[in-house]
Amino acid sequence: MGGYHLIAEEASRLAKLLPPSVVEAVAARLERGDGSDRGSLRSQIAQAVPSPHHRSLVVAFLDRWGSEAGGVLPQSVAAALLTGSLAEKGHREGQSVELVWTGPDVGVVPFRRTEQAVLQVIDSAGWRLLVVSYAVYNIPRICEALVRAAARGVVLTVVVEAAEKSAGREAYNTLRALGPAVASHSSVYLWPHEHRPRDENGRAGLLHVKCVAGDGRWLFVSSANLTEYAFTTNMELGVLITGGEQPAQVQAHFERLVETGVLVKA
Repeated sequence: MGGYHLIAEEASRLAKLLPPSVVEAVAARLERGDGSDRGSLRSQIAQAVPSPHHRSLVVAFLDRWGSEAGGVLPQSVAAALLTGSLAEKGHREGQSVELVWTGPDVGVVPFRRTEQAVLQVIDSAGWRLLVVSYAVYNIPRICEALVRAAARGVVLTVVVEAAEKSAGREAYNTLRALGPAVASHSSVYLWPHEHRPRDENGRAGLLHVKCVAGDGRWLFVSSANLTEYAFTTNMELGVLITGGEQPAQVQAHFERLVETGVLVKA
């Protein structure tokens, strides 16, 4: 039974790190395999996983299966992967909500700190990440976390306010503040001014959203921009949602804004 226990444990671990669609694709290939040519099956599965990071995780799992649990049939490995994915889905659907704060600490409620919440979402993401902010300025730890996420194979979507003159002041150059390392690893989108509604005085609406969402599981929504002042000096309030429907809904909504051309690449 040792081989089955190993596969169950490793499949559960892998399901936490991969999108459900990748787990299902790997399981489908395993279900069709007869087990007679493990090398060919390994190659076919590796070729079916597009992300290099996800592919490396899958190949490591298959190699451990071959070296330590070779007696377990491919169909049993597929069942373990699907079971692990369903268990992870159930875990993700259970919801928790935490208050997040920057400002004076009066010792009444133990709030999470704003930068901590943002970093938790970024560092937890395993396959896709959405970052939206009106202003971005002097956030080196956030930029480093985004680069780490990209190195893990996470697909980064960043939506920022377009630089413009407002009330006689030049708005923050958000793309420059993100830095070339983040910009080069991300799909960066803007809300063009010609796409925005205007009031009776001709003043265009603003992209005033501040949120970070990952893997359809985590969602941080806040009054805080991605700025040093919002993390250290201002009074800001937000919520960190883990699980439930809202994280996936927010990510899907912004994906639709891109698909319909409301948001365009910078």
